[in-house]
Amino acid sequence: MKIGDVVVRKSYGGDITFKIIDIVAGDNTYTYLLKGINLRIEADCLIEDLELVSEDIVFEIDKVFNKKVNASIKKILMSRNGGTRGNRPAAIDLKGKIKEMQLKQEKYKDYKNKDMMFGRPGKVLHVDGDAEYLEVCLKTYKQLSLDAVGRVISEKNQPSEIVNLVKEVKPDIVVITGHDGMVKGIKDYINLDNYRNSRYFVEAVMALRTYNSNYDDLVIFAGACQSCYEAILDAGANFASAPNRVLIHCLDPVLVSEKIAYTNIESVVAIEDVIQNTITGITGIGGLQTRGKYREGFPKSQYI
Repeated sequence: MKIGDVVVRKSYGGDITFKIIDIVAGDNTYTYLLKGINLRIEADCLIEDLELVSEDIVFEIDKVFNKKVNASIKKILMSRNGGTRGNRPAAIDLKGKIKEMQLKQEKYKDYKNKDMMFGRPGKVLHVDGDAEYLEVCLKTYKQLSLDAVGRVISEKNQPSEIVNLVKEVKPDIVVITGHDGMVKGIKDYINLDNYRNSRYFVEAVMALRTYNSNYDDLVIFAGACQSCYEAILDAGANFASAPNRVLIHCLDPVLVSEKIAYTNIESVVAIEDVIQNTITGITGIGGLQTRGKYREGFPKSQYI
């Protein structure tokens, strides 16, 4: 087997499809370093545990994942209805709500149509430990009409570089992701030593919260496959993976970001709505109530 081959692990029943990204020579054997295809996980194993996957099977797997992604994007674009997106508001006094609606109606009574409105979704900084995944994510941001800046930074270097990047890019939403995974057979799911990269995600989030402690001002998603969800949230992330230590799809951070970026700043995003926006769902993504980042404007310029 060689670098670039697509394989599965026999000991895991061939549950995940990997690409061989490196081969490390040992004393009497070789260790094969693996990267998940479509799933944000890294692993290593010996050659006797690997089995090559045919191109036909790879095609079928990609077709299933692409179907899910396309369905999610279609659902998102249809839900926007041409602009802003609201969410279920927090509990509020009914009289106060009626008064608020009356004021808005009065404010806009002379506006003839919504065509004069425009909007600006939140800006995203996406820091990824994997260049291939980042490229896929940036293409999806573009499909979703999101202003996103991407940077490839290895997980171990993310804590030392993230604050300077945020100062440079000035995003509303920061994604810190890459690869992760648990040590096989662990029993202590909170110990960061039992994860490949969770510690780096935690440290990066802590650095950002030292720089900006406001959860609504700077929205943070952090984590990858099987990441230590509790530790990442405790460090200050708004959203993290993975509550059930499952594998997350490479685009889950993008879909979380989209929900926040296109929710009106007057609304607090319901957690279940964020999770429903993802491909992996409740076992892979969780988080805290967060205010949206979409701002409406009026009137729209006639020159653009």
